[in-house]
Amino acid sequence: MAKNDKVIISCAITGGIHTPSMSDALPVTPDEIATQSIDAAEAGAAIIHLHARDPETGIPTPDPDVFMQFLPRIKQNTDAVINITTGGGLNMSLEERLAAPLRAKPEMCSLNMGSMNFGIYPAADKITDWKHDWEEPYLRATDDFIFRNTFRDIERILKTLGEEHGTRFEHECYDMGHLYNVAHFVDRGLLKPPFFIQSIFGILGGIGADLDNVMFMKRTADRLFGDDYVWSVLAAGRHQMAFTTQAAMLGGSVRVGLEDSLYIAKGKMAKSNAEQVTKIRRIMEDLSLEIATPDEAREMLALKGGDDVGF
Repeated sequence: MAKNDKVIISCAITGGIHTPSMSDALPVTPDEIATQSIDAAEAGAAIIHLHARDPETGIPTPDPDVFMQFLPRIKQNTDAVINITTGGGLNMSLEERLAAPLRAKPEMCSLNMGSMNFGIYPAADKITDWKHDWEEPYLRATDDFIFRNTFRDIERILKTLGEEHGTRFEHECYDMGHLYNVAHFVDRGLLKPPFFIQSIFGILGGIGADLDNVMFMKRTADRLFGDDYVWSVLAAGRHQMAFTTQAAMLGGSVRVGLEDSLYIAKGKMAKSNAEQVTKIRRIMEDLSLEIATPDEAREMLALKGGDDVGF
């Protein structure tokens, strides 16, 4: 792992997993997404990770026109790195998932490094009062859902976004095999260092939220990538703060945000993304760790810069 003295805080603002009935704080409209992104950046997030939602219903949408309602505003009001999803939402085709990134040509995109079962159906049992008709079937259908990210899909994203537009990637690794998939594309010459490896714990279908697994993932990534990567961790739900704190103590960076967890403490819902950023930043600083600015994150990750994007 690259010897970095500073912690990059990423914030995933809305995602494509949680539904509006789960939390009133989840941003849905372009205005809400922009406002919470700006606040999260002001709180200390160097990278803002973004999905879009239908402003009326809150269902995840791949529509580039919706992204373009908040991307320029975030760029104008912060110097944060803007990171756009290529994962999108359930049942989106690869063409749909790529529509906004190819138009926006961002500095960074997420890139899921393997196909997997992606089960969020247990969450449906916790909600009794639904705001929208789409939410419950959206969640329950994931007992028969495979999140597709084939080698061909990944290669296409690396070539169209990476080689053609200079976008670099947050390589989302939900399991051990996903690290080896990154290494495969390194061996083929389609990926150049530094690699930004986001290890993800606690998604049903991926590696479990066990602290031993954090060490296992890090040791494996160290063996595969040496000093050529920047390591970050996110964990789903109640594991968010504990796992990101452990990662930082091991020299890693961290990701928080309402995409990953709707809570700020046990049994207490977060009021905003910025509240989570403020908390993890305080923990980092209490541990005498320094927080990377957006420009320091750009340097650590060899990004092309905010002036060379399409919005």
